[in-house]
Amino acid sequence: MASNNLVQTYGNVSVILGGQWGDEGKGKLIDIMAEQYDIVARATGGANAGHTVYIPDPDNKEKTKKFIFHLMPSGVLYPDVIGVVGNGVVVHIPTLFEEIEFLKKNGIDITGRLFISDRAHLLFDYHKVIDGIQEEMKGKKKVGTTKRGIGPAYTDKIRRNGIRAHRLLDFERFDQDFRTNVTMLQKMYGFEYDVQKEIDYYREKMADIKPLIIDTYNYLDEAYREGKKILLEGANGTLLDIDHGTYPFVTSSNASIGGAIAGSGIAPKKIDSIIGIMKAYCTRVGAGPFPTELEDESGNKIREKGGEYGSTTGRPRRCGWFDAVASKYSAQLNGMTSINLTKLDVLTGLGSLKIGTAYHYNGEKLPSFPCCINKLEQVEVDYIEMPGWDEDISGARNIADLPENARKYIEKIEELLEVPVDFVGVGVSREQMAGKE
Repeated sequence: MASNNLVQTYGNVSVILGGQWGDEGKGKLIDIMAEQYDIVARATGGANAGHTVYIPDPDNKEKTKKFIFHLMPSGVLYPDVIGVVGNGVVVHIPTLFEEIEFLKKNGIDITGRLFISDRAHLLFDYHKVIDGIQEEMKGKKKVGTTKRGIGPAYTDKIRRNGIRAHRLLDFERFDQDFRTNVTMLQKMYGFEYDVQKEIDYYREKMADIKPLIIDTYNYLDEAYREGKKILLEGANGTLLDIDHGTYPFVTSSNASIGGAIAGSGIAPKKIDSIIGIMKAYCTRVGAGPFPTELEDESGNKIREKGGEYGSTTGRPRRCGWFDAVASKYSAQLNGMTSINLTKLDVLTGLGSLKIGTAYHYNGEKLPSFPCCINKLEQVEVDYIEMPGWDEDISGARNIADLPENARKYIEKIEELLEVPVDFVGVGVSREQMAGKE
């Protein structure tokens, strides 16, 4: 797959979004495309998102180095790419600095290449405490959160008592707001907390934090006017969107195109392309409806072969066949202009493959992806069955070079979703991507 024409193909402002329940492999395509862009910007989510990138090990060409980013924009692995953490992200500063230190230990210096929006809300350790308390209070109705504090941080934002990054630049005011918030939340949830310890941490880190906080809206707007190329990086997946996902088993932000726009400040008319990332099968972490889930040996084989364990939590992912109903809903909702189908290699050797093509509820075919989780939990799925392949596809760099049955599988997904598949993942490393000639 040639990467030197990506900007020409997709334009100066591109968005990469998850099209399923997250964990689709966004980090890999972002890493590949970032080489051709000037700025990579995260727009939503927080440290609950884990973007995994494998790059060649400079000390051993036969091995790869693994990077997992929870807050850091994935494109910073390239020395000339600027990373932006947008206003829609809830930022846990200690996690961000852990990632900065990890990059330094691996010879990657991001000095002057990372900025945080002054409008981004900060996530604190007390949000994590509350996240755990709330999950326990729900009992059997647990959502299955990562307990990273994402929901409570967004709750504070919407409740209008959140603390934004710019407040750190007035540390006396930050100190007051922090103490006020903790006192209020302790009255609500009754937990013990070392307020002074966390305040001291931020005071000690201010020399490192201050240069990162800027008006990223203005920065991105000026960059656009100067003709610089911007890649917007989505977090989580569309089916976890707070408005459009399988509510209440969703994340606390808009993981769809609306979140990318609102969370970055980039106007819709500036966007040239919207690339949806979808696995060649489906996975889901935590609770919630999953119509095409496989609770048999096939599901176990996909999990083990695909390494389907959460990059943030380590939890085993639920696995199932590709769901064209949910995926088409996602493609239409986001206005996807193309699709990157990841982990096609995981399906090698599985024998016949299935694709879910329609839902039936109480004997009637549903016209689209329903909002009611009770319906989703009870739908009967229509499947088409297709022959699989046994050939090793890890060396393919063009879709035309794939086995006939693999190409037919891709073509059927294109037909069902009415969106072209431009990239196909055939392995974990950066170069293992097949594109169209």
